[in-house]
Amino acid sequence: MKKLIVNADDFGLHTLINQGIIKGYREGFITSTSIMPSADAFDEAVALAQDEPKLGIGIHLTLVGGVKPVLPKEKIASLVDAEGCFLPDYVAFAKRFYTGGVKSSELEAELRAQIEKALVSKLNITHIDSHQHTHVLPGINGLVRKLCNEYNIKRERIPKEGYTFSGGFQAGIGRKIGRCGLSFCADLARLSADGEGIKHPDYFFGMLAGGHLNAQLVGNIIRALPEGVSEIMTHPGLETAPLAKLYAWHYTWETELASYLSESNKELLKKYNVQLANFGDL
Repeated sequence: MKKLIVNADDFGLHTLINQGIIKGYREGFITSTSIMPSADAFDEAVALAQDEPKLGIGIHLTLVGGVKPVLPKEKIASLVDAEGCFLPDYVAFAKRFYTGGVKSSELEAELRAQIEKALVSKLNITHIDSHQHTHVLPGINGLVRKLCNEYNIKRERIPKEGYTFSGGFQAGIGRKIGRCGLSFCADLARLSADGEGIKHPDYFFGMLAGGHLNAQLVGNIIRALPEGVSEIMTHPGLETAPLAKLYAWHYTWETELASYLSESNKELLKKYNVQLANFGDL
């Protein structure tokens, strides 16, 4: 049987993202989302999610992206920049982490604070994932698994996209190399998760084209779905223009949302007998 989790990342980052995710869930085939406990629109995201008890909610652990942390910057100085925000991307974070610039006690304290803030909200927490996949980096994944077990969150995203899969997306060599590196780290994380009984989907899509999915690309993924449980990672939002002024990621939020409202893609799900699910169904 083919099962599909469509997980919308960055819930809580901005109201336009929150509203887009909920629209995609109510009117389309988004089935799951991941909430950012330290983001500015977290409270709104919680209120929206409380009205949708069947929507799967993951905790989107955040250590990058220019977002503010949950803890005061003075308590986690090794994780933030001079303005008290996380570093811009996983490359900058990895450089600091692997050169010994991140204090392990501060890292654990911030991740605990994010998890506990999400749990206090009493949402339907189904899994753990992270902003820019930092949870699968060697040296961090072990800590994340420890916290998964401690807080009894027994499901995790494993963002291992096939090394040669494109789905029709034309990517440059730098993006392909980045995908290969993260997929390799994810494969190591998968082995560790399996050893500790932490569940995860069998397949993952949406890394190479992350932030740039459209109806055709999503349709291509649906046609290519293997037997088992697959996850598509997506980044929908109501309007791209105002979000693009705030976040220099060049995402196409509005186009991604339209991919899951597409009637032709809904028909493809029926044609290929794809059953929709969330992480709670694993």
